[in-house]
Amino acid sequence: MILKDILAISGEPGLFKFIAQGKNAIIVEHLETKKRSSAYGSAKVSSLEDIAIFTDTEDMPLGKVFDLIYEKTNGGTAIDSKSDADKLRTWFGEILPEYSKEKVYTSDIKKVAQWYNILQNLKLLVKEEPEKAVDKKEAEGKPAKEKTAKAKPAKENAAKAKPAKEKPAKEKQAPEAGTKEKKATQKSKTKK
Repeated sequence: MILKDILAISGEPGLFKFIAQGKNAIIVEHLETKKRSSAYGSAKVSSLEDIAIFTDTEDMPLGKVFDLIYEKTNGGTAIDSKSDADKLRTWFGEILPEYSKEKVYTSDIKKVAQWYNILQNLKLLVKEEPEKAVDKKEAEGKPAKEKTAKAKPAKENAAKAKPAKEKPAKEKQAPEAGTKEKKATQKSKTKK
């Protein structure tokens, strides 16, 4: 799942969307209430994109865990986060059998289920495109053609703009020199 710009703030219920970077804080919007607020440096802000679940082999990114839940539930909602601890652990064991039983607490499983349900209800669960599809587009040369097509006019415009700037500067110098010479000759004529 693509979890870019989705944040969790410790001590605050729900999830937030990153809006902008302020001077001393970030501006966020609550996903459910749409209310905007500031999260200051003292708040512990975590991007869901950076969160991973401990497993016996290597840590699994939260986005991949959400993919597994999505497949298991066929796009439906996950278990209720307020369920019994044993039910939560059993459910999570079905989703991710190799998760570390010592390092992953029940509170972590509750957060995963709660966050998944929030994103699923708001229809914000967007699957990542397979890397093969991106490679095919690049192999076809479509992005490369678009980039070169956009770059050529910019170079042509820049080339056209430079001589235009230089010409008026020369024109300004020529009349100034001519007027000084005319004034000098006019002064000498008036003196005679």
